[in-house]
Amino acid sequence: MPSSTDSRAAASRPQLTADRVVEAAAAVADREGLHGVSMRRVGGELGVEAMSLYHHVAGKDALLDALADWLMVRVERPSPDGPWREAIAARCRSLRAVMRDHPWGPALVESRRAPGMTLLGHLEAVLECLHRGGFPVQLAAHAFSVLDAYVYGFVSTERSLPFEPGGGVDDLAAELALPADVFPRMVELIEQAIVGRSYDYADEFEYGLELVLDGLEARLGEGPAESVAR
Repeated sequence: MPSSTDSRAAASRPQLTADRVVEAAAAVADREGLHGVSMRRVGGELGVEAMSLYHHVAGKDALLDALADWLMVRVERPSPDGPWREAIAARCRSLRAVMRDHPWGPALVESRRAPGMTLLGHLEAVLECLHRGGFPVQLAAHAFSVLDAYVYGFVSTERSLPFEPGGGVDDLAAELALPADVFPRMVELIEQAIVGRSYDYADEFEYGLELVLDGLEARLGEGPAESVAR
């Protein structure tokens, strides 16, 4: 039988809702990665038994689907009413920021077999933007794939670098002390593009994004016959 202390503690907790369950799952994922998200761990995060969660989510798969929606609602949807390039670029920047804060995101989003309405709505918005921009279906498919792959890959790389964002690269270069006679091009790169130039790898994102968009724009200009895979 619950003690009066247990009853008071339960009464003092905020009411359990589906939104609170998903927020707790996000907190667990941020600390432990997706592998740490379980009904038991999320229940523990909320101070309740795992069985209590089933009143709000059907199970772990449903929780992960809801978590994907929680993530994607934070990503800017491209507007179909303006220039496609500007809208898609803004969406890619937003996607990068969200995935950088929640590195478990790409694996979650890309693995959903029963995506929720928010995730589906986001995908539809991207495709509609490309459609309004004149992209034939096949080229839109290629564009979607390469854009997300670029963003996900960049986020993975920038989170893995052995120096802090915005600094530390000069110290790393000094530690490496590469011999110029063995690695002439590496030394040239370090001396002329990195050391003493306030180099920040994060700045490379915009350059790479522009290259991707330039390529898509060029393919779009070639017309439908040239937009299929080669």
